[in-house]
Amino acid sequence: MTSQPNTQINLPADFSVEYAEDEQMSAMQQAFAEAQVQLRTIRDFIRFCVSQLRVHDVVVAQGTNDVFAEAAAIVLQTLSLDWSADEQILDCRLTDGEKAEILTLLQRRIVERKPLSYLINLAYFCDLPFYVDERVLIPRSPMAELIRQEFYPYFESNELVERLAGERVHTDLAHDSGTEFFEHGLYDKHLAQPERMLDLCTGSGCIAIALASRFPDAMIDASDIDKDALAVAAVNVEHHDIAHQVQLIESNLFAKIPAEQQYDLIISNPPYVDAATMADLPPEFLHEPDHALAAGQDGLDLVHQILYHAPDYLSRDGLLVCEVGDSEWALRQAYPDIQFDWLTFAHGGHGVFAIDREELVEYRELFAEFVRDLNG
Repeated sequence: MTSQPNTQINLPADFSVEYAEDEQMSAMQQAFAEAQVQLRTIRDFIRFCVSQLRVHDVVVAQGTNDVFAEAAAIVLQTLSLDWSADEQILDCRLTDGEKAEILTLLQRRIVERKPLSYLINLAYFCDLPFYVDERVLIPRSPMAELIRQEFYPYFESNELVERLAGERVHTDLAHDSGTEFFEHGLYDKHLAQPERMLDLCTGSGCIAIALASRFPDAMIDASDIDKDALAVAAVNVEHHDIAHQVQLIESNLFAKIPAEQQYDLIISNPPYVDAATMADLPPEFLHEPDHALAAGQDGLDLVHQILYHAPDYLSRDGLLVCEVGDSEWALRQAYPDIQFDWLTFAHGGHGVFAIDREELVEYRELFAEFVRDLNG
């Protein structure tokens, strides 16, 4: 008779003894022991991971909202396989050692409530891999869609984006070449490809590096106030061999950005979580740096400042694209007379607006009022 390998893990030091001994933990240990013996294939273990994540009410919302995608990542990453493994490989059988590794990672995900990306130090954004740890947010911005499409039709497309666009969800918007694009709601300007871009509040550097991958002739500055976040971004810049194109800058928003610098595109995913939401975050989100999430009572403390200062750093036809997530309602209430262009996304996501330099200048006094209030 085959003995059952041990699937126990060491619980975190701050985890209560009561939880470790309660019925839920005992039931999980029993289910895991049965899985070790009875399950055989990759497909079996993906299904088991889905069930366990749901049974234990694990929040899946950082990097993906799809519990099946998270389960597949747990299994396939453990096996050193691509996360989009071919269907034919899913019925391959696993060794006892591979089963134990998968179950150990799954148990840590359930018990510690730590996001998977932190457990494996890996996240994907815009089809690119990034190193992440608890010094930075886990990449998950819907702006990846805009980057893949190179902000078409605000900017002209090139051969790379035209080739990729054919693989994306689309509407009736079509390029002269016959390539079709999803209509996110950007202005139809067809400006020349941007030469300089700024990623404000860069965190892990994922947006800046993704921009560099789609705009190979552009120079990108990536700024953040947090030295620890910039250290993670530096790892990713080195990994993607992109230091010739992406410059990291330690700066509190625009404070240390050269005054003479003019950008064709400023893109920002700043902290925008309001106080009420911060007080009620699921355990998974408590592993992320709170200063990268929290932005005052209404979530707009940084956004007001970005709106006010951005026109000083944008070229004549420059564009600001900014994410505010669930604080969209608060921004609409703060500036009821401004028709921000709220963008749409083929694959989900909301709370991203675009506004050009001309509009920013037109409404600057409104932005100034909020900035004065913030500064006391």
